[in-house]
Amino acid sequence: MTLRDQLEKALVQGHENDLDHLLYNERDHIDDQKVLRDAAVLIAVTDRPNPGVIFVQRPQHMRNHPGQVAFPGGKIDPGDTDAIDAALREAHEEVALDRSHVDIIGMTDRFQSGSGYNIQPVLSVIPPDLPFVADPSEVESWFEAPLDFLFDPKNRTVHEGTWNGRKRHYYEIYWQDYRIWGITAGILNNLEKRLGWAS
Repeated sequence: MTLRDQLEKALVQGHENDLDHLLYNERDHIDDQKVLRDAAVLIAVTDRPNPGVIFVQRPQHMRNHPGQVAFPGGKIDPGDTDAIDAALREAHEEVALDRSHVDIIGMTDRFQSGSGYNIQPVLSVIPPDLPFVADPSEVESWFEAPLDFLFDPKNRTVHEGTWNGRKRHYYEIYWQDYRIWGITAGILNNLEKRLGWAS
């Protein structure tokens, strides 16, 4: 069975059951009157014996989420046909990932962020070792982290902090010198529960 087949089967089966009581997002930290902005991110899994996931690190000069690790992605623009189109566009803009290399598997649980975004993660498979080129205006660097490491609960810790005057809990994962936390770690936590691939 190919990696794509494995991921597709796990994603479909994982969504057959209601796991809302297990999933975490930031909806409790969102002002009820706030209109959420639609966004999409691409979870690009590399097709290799030990699959990895592609991440970008935002530059420190960015207004939103400076220096944070994220999946390629961003706001859904009026010209985008849907969340998939937006995720593919953003990935191409940020790291020159050609959409012809991306095999879309499907969409998984939306993540509502306390910063006001309704984020649609798009799961996909890409060939390994593509020649990514980071756009310096949006991406400081990019890296690949092993899927097994990211999905192992032993590598994911829960922390408490205060944001906008409210206490919030968030996940944190360290891979080498990179800190994966907040929204991105939350999406990974949700996806691991859907796929059931915990080590």
